[in-house]
Amino acid sequence: MSDPDKEPGTNSTMSHNQLVRSLGLLDILMVGVAAMIGGSIFVLTGTAIGLAGSAVIVAFIINAIITLFTAMAYAELGSAMPEAGGGYLWVREGLPRPNAFISGWMAWLAHIIAGSLYAVSFASFLIGLLDMTNISHGVVLLNMIPLEKLIAVASIAFFAYLNIKGTSETGKTGDVVTIIQLGLIFILIAAGLWVMNGQPNWQMNFSNFMPMGISGVVAAMGLTFIAFEGYEVIVQTGEEVKNPRRNIPRAIFISLGAVVVLYCLIAFVSIGAIFPAGIPSWKYIGISGELGIMKAAELLVPYGAFIVLGGGMISTLAALNATTFSSARVAFAMGRNYNMPYQMSAIHRRNKTPYVAILLSGMIMAVMAYGLPLAQIAVAAGVIFLLLFTQVNMAAITIRRIYGDKLEYGFKTPFFPMIPIIGIFLNLGLAVYLLITQPLSWAITVVWVLIGFFVYRLYTFRIEIDHYAPIVTSEGDLERKDYRILIQYAPEDPDRLLKYAIRIAKENIGEINILRVITVPKQTPLSAGTGYAETAKKSFEPLDKLLDKQNILNHYLVRISHDASEAILATVEEQKIDLLITDFETFRNSKKIQTILTCDVLAILSEGNEEFTFESVQNSRSKERFSQKNLVVLYDGGDHSDVVLKATSWLERSGQFKVNVLYINTKKDDENEKIVRITDVLKQKEYLEQVGIEFNEITLSDSDMRYSNEAADTILSSLANFQPDIVIAGATISKFSFFSDPHFINLLYELKCPIIIARHFAIPGVHMIKTLIHKLKNFIFEKIKDLTLIIKKVSKKSKT
Repeated sequence: MSDPDKEPGTNSTMSHNQLVRSLGLLDILMVGVAAMIGGSIFVLTGTAIGLAGSAVIVAFIINAIITLFTAMAYAELGSAMPEAGGGYLWVREGLPRPNAFISGWMAWLAHIIAGSLYAVSFASFLIGLLDMTNISHGVVLLNMIPLEKLIAVASIAFFAYLNIKGTSETGKTGDVVTIIQLGLIFILIAAGLWVMNGQPNWQMNFSNFMPMGISGVVAAMGLTFIAFEGYEVIVQTGEEVKNPRRNIPRAIFISLGAVVVLYCLIAFVSIGAIFPAGIPSWKYIGISGELGIMKAAELLVPYGAFIVLGGGMISTLAALNATTFSSARVAFAMGRNYNMPYQMSAIHRRNKTPYVAILLSGMIMAVMAYGLPLAQIAVAAGVIFLLLFTQVNMAAITIRRIYGDKLEYGFKTPFFPMIPIIGIFLNLGLAVYLLITQPLSWAITVVWVLIGFFVYRLYTFRIEIDHYAPIVTSEGDLERKDYRILIQYAPEDPDRLLKYAIRIAKENIGEINILRVITVPKQTPLSAGTGYAETAKKSFEPLDKLLDKQNILNHYLVRISHDASEAILATVEEQKIDLLITDFETFRNSKKIQTILTCDVLAILSEGNEEFTFESVQNSRSKERFSQKNLVVLYDGGDHSDVVLKATSWLERSGQFKVNVLYINTKKDDENEKIVRITDVLKQKEYLEQVGIEFNEITLSDSDMRYSNEAADTILSSLANFQPDIVIAGATISKFSFFSDPHFINLLYELKCPIIIARHFAIPGVHMIKTLIHKLKNFIFEKIKDLTLIIKKVSKKSKT
């Protein structure tokens, strides 16, 4: 959940935990390049060539295209919300709890694992270099610490110290190391192109371009995909880079493009510029696996092995510097938002760096590098990043919906929301691929996520809620029910929503929770609101008597917050609420609640007279004394239909209503199909009593489906025939929303009667994805149908 003290995309924290903008475009560009090259360009490329042959170049290009979908989401959000935390921050803004904590928890581990791997890889490269100069790598310090482990831990300690010293120093060091790294890579590429220029038959090395087929290309993609995800490190600089709206998108796209070209060129010259006897060049490289590029370099240029080892050392150092920086920023952001101990957000007075987060991340990194089986743990980093990227793509969709034009973007994703949706499917697809090929990666990830849930429920959640929306008064019954209803206290009409809650609580043997939010101005400490707690407590007394009379369990909560939405969302999760009953306009005007609420909703619009109390009519004689009201149900079989039918049954069982179901047909079915579909849908629902319910149907024309004003007019004219006293409808009818479409909102106010808009909870973004898949499926079926008709016509003509 977002910090209520801040505008979207700005840092709201006090000066003692703000970072300083001291990095330029070159600095963050080098950070991204360093993270994406790492040691992978020398280590993974050889193995990938063994899997795909010359077609490894195609694998690199396809990976770049695939990762571009997620990179665009990072560029958009990084320019609009440039703060430390990156993906964690955006998931916090766009997805419900506990997504933010889990994303940060996963990202922190993944960055630390990556840093540990780079440190160990650096030590391995250095030991290899010492070996080649006849200095034994088996040196043992005090017969206890292997030299390789000592070097790895020392390198981590050095870069942790460097990061604490200052962001500017870290950036300058990163620039120098990365430029040296690029220089060594360019030497290899230039030497290879020179050799190929003097060998007219170099093209023969690519004659069998795809020796292992498509499966080999896919395997190479799975191995190397994660190497192109340096944009997660780039966005961690968001709070320390100058002009982030311009520089972050530029750094992401330039670094991604440059690194893909470098990977392709290294593979190209390694295969094309060597001519081993009796064996294809790609196979010669592939047999050597991780040492393949070094073996090729030995044939390519004098001292080629030294160049590769030196390049590997420099590359891993540059990547270690980048991941030390990024892991600390994730921990810093989580501490600042109370998802980790707040001490993690401490800033060094002189250096202006998050020194506590750097120290803790560095210590864990060193422990991993020294004592844990990194080869087994490292496989989880790929799955973790893929799951994080999936969450970020989902958050990109919801953040646009929540903030709209309030954010200033340096880059906006084109073809929105199709691009992030494709990104979601691609990342999940690759994650499933890793499940099949490396099940251990998923096992480690699941264990880490479960540990995160445990930490979140026992510690983090309470700390976070107590900071953003603390409870100052809590009264009510000690006993709890399984079904829990929440209503927000409205001083101007405190029992308007309560009568709906009472009816529903009786039907579900549930409890009612009443929340009153004391809203404090953003510039004022929350403690200033405690003075109103006693007054707020007294306001519950009339409601308490009414609920006790109805024999319904109840609880009263008073929260203080800068943001009423935050208090409602916190209460829903904390109290495990099943149903929120709220005012229609309150819900409609809060994009945040609409987007990340995690329970079903009944939004009540009270127009006209409400002459009913929903008290159950016990017998037929009592029913005769009541003049039954017309309850009209708008039903379209859509995503919210279950809640619509439940709400209908809850009110119908009071005996006060004559129920009319108005089925809105948005499809072109023949009569038999329509009757079967309506009947099947209603038979599956046990919510409605079948006696006394009338079914009617209207069909929206093609024109209605295109224009919301025509659809609204058609529905309104049909409703007028029933003279409804109360209407129940789902949040949407086909693609039209009662909360956002102006013509459908106007329809509600034209009815002049109470209206209940029911909305079913769904994971943010899933409804949109389901809708697009459904449209795509219908489009494909229609094209197949058209094609079948064409084939039949052609067949008939040929027979005649």
